Parts: sequence; structure tokens; C-alpha cells
Amino acid sequence: MDLLELRQQIDAIDEQIVDLYERRMDISRQVAEYKIATGKKVFDKQREMEKLAKVKSLTHNDFNSHGIEELFEQIMSMSRKLQYKLLAENGSLGKLPFIGVEELETKKARVVFQGAEGAYSQAAMMQYFGEQVNSFHVDTFRDAMSAIDEGSADFAVLPIENSTAGIVNEIYDLLQEYENYIVGEQIIRIEHCLLGVPGAKLSDIKTVYSHPQSLMQSAKFLENHDWQQISMQNNAFAAKKVAEDGDKTQAAIAGEHAGKIYGLEVLQKGVNHSGTNSTRFIIVTNQKIFRKDAKKVSICFEVPHESGSLYHMLSHFIYNNLNMTKIESRPIEDRNWEYRFFIDFEGNLADGAVKNALRGLRDEARNMKILGNY
Repeated sequence: MDLLELRQQIDAIDEQIVDLYERRMDISRQVAEYKIATGKKVFDKQREMEKLAKVKSLTHNDFNSHGIEELFEQIMSMSRKLQYKLLAENGSLGKLPFIGVEELETKKARVVFQGAEGAYSQAAMMQYFGEQVNSFHVDTFRDAMSAIDEGSADFAVLPIENSTAGIVNEIYDLLQEYENYIVGEQIIRIEHCLLGVPGAKLSDIKTVYSHPQSLMQSAKFLENHDWQQISMQNNAFAAKKVAEDGDKTQAAIAGEHAGKIYGLEVLQKGVNHSGTNSTRFIIVTNQKIFRKDAKKVSICFEVPHESGSLYHMLSHFIYNNLNMTKIESRPIEDRNWEYRFFIDFEGNLADGAVKNALRGLRDEARNMKILGNY
């Protein structure tokens, strides 16, 4: 046979496959109608495992066995997604436990941020809530999460990602641990300044204090000066120390906002070498609410430790035409080599496609949690 004839035979077989696929999906539609009437769950893992074992046994070699397994995993996945869609259209999937609101109640809110007065978190808080916000600060991220969890604060402002340093791992872990939810975000540009006491000059400086990350981000500037570098818990504490000591030989690397808080002078602006350095802060509360105009959803989930499991979870975004904007993984405590995935995607919890994807994920993933819509 020549190549053209072989291709014609493949085309004929493909037409049969398409016809059989459509017939199978029509039956899947009828299965969904049965499940709507009876309240039966869409995902039946035991049934699917038995089905895969059966179709694999019909093949004649290991290569075909593996290929058939992949093929039928996809076919059954598409069948489930069709059923989720029909159940959602029929209103049989129920409502998500989040309430849509027109605006967040921020006028009389009490807000907590981590760090000292003058921290970038405080600057982000003031940009989001306004200069007159009723606020207080705590030492750790966990303290901030506990404050809103127990009700001593209505909102917390927490850094979750820096454009150059990456994610703040602890925040991701705390979002999974606490029943607190993201309702907003604030991105601020990070411009480190060299701050000194009034009257100090660059030539006076001998010691610089700052957070290790800020010292690293300002490495090119610091290489030109023979100064002792001392790490601090955060930039605001560094500025506070320099102000309290009142020593002209000391300087802090921190934001201009910290300099204003502690009465320090800017000896030099923009000492960090990246002109595009920004940090994304999240606004967190203990209420399951979301603004009706929210455009981003954050979730986390675990997957079985087996081949293809993450791929099948991500296919829910593809099928529902949702744009995933971020994915991160964090190790699961006490379970070696297993991971929890954190995903951001575009959408609103009131959207049908979002509801459909989340219901599918909830049925098939382990411990899926909606972290917020904002």
C-alpha cells in the first residue's frame, strides 16, 4: 500500500471514532439526567478504575495497553465535565458558600498588619484603606491571621509575592491552615532608600541595617561602600533602631514611608538595583464574601500521588475556558514528596464556568479550598 491509501484508511477509522465518541457522550448526557433525578455523585472512582482495567485487558501489547488507558482517562474526563455542566445548568450542584457584596465594609474596619510602624505592609494598607485607617501591628504573619480569625481585627494586610524574590511561602501555608479568605489585593512599587538621622551624610555612614532580602536587592549600591551590613527582622525595625540610636554613622535601608514615620532623612533614593521591584499584598478577612465585580479566584488543593493526577485537575480550567494566571506548590507536612497546589485564575464565583470548574475540582481533588475571589 502507498501512503495515500494508508491515510485514507486512517481517515475512515477516525470517522468511526468520532461517531462512537458522540454516541458515548449522548449516553453520558442521559447518565447526567439520571443523576439529576437521583442526586447521585458524578465522580465514581471505583467504577472508573474497574473500567480502565477492563479496556486495558482487551489490548494485545503493553504499548497499546498504556495508550488505551490514557485515551479512556480522557474520554471519561470529558464525560464527567459534560455531566458537571448539565448539573450546573439544572441547578443541581447547589450554591457555593460565599456571599457576593457590592462593596467591602471598610469605613469602620479595624485592620492589622505585620511588622513595625513604617513597614511596606503599612504603606500597602494605607493605599487600600486610606490614611485614616484604624489599625494595629503584630510581630508575625501568624499573629495577623490569628487576629482576624478570632475577631480582634476585621482585615489583615499580608505580603504574598515579590516580583524579584518570589512568593512568601509562609503566607500560602497560613491561607490553607486558617479559615480566612482573600477579598482584595494591593500592589506597591518597592523603592528602597538609604535613611539616616537628620544631618547625616553618606560620608558619615559606617553601618547599615535592613532585612536580608533588602540588603541583597541593594547589593550593587552597597558594593561601592565599605560599610558593615547587619540583618534585621524587617526594614521598619531597622529604621526604628537607627532613629532610636540617633547615631550619624548608622543608616537603614527601608522605604521612604518608614523614614517619614521615624523622622529620618533620605540620604539616597532607589538603592535597590531593580527599577521594577513590586510586592503584591492580599487583604484577608474571616468572612466568606467576595465583591460582585471580583475578577480573580484563588484556590488550593491536593492531588493523589499518581501519574497524571495534576493534569486531570488542570483540565477543568481548559474545558471551562478559564485563564489560569498562577500555579505554586508547597510540600505537605508529614507527607514526604507530596504537594499542595495553589492556583490563581480569572473569573468570578457567580460565573457558570467557574462554578462548573470548582465543582469538578471539589469532587476529584483532595481537600480543595477556595481561598478567595477578589
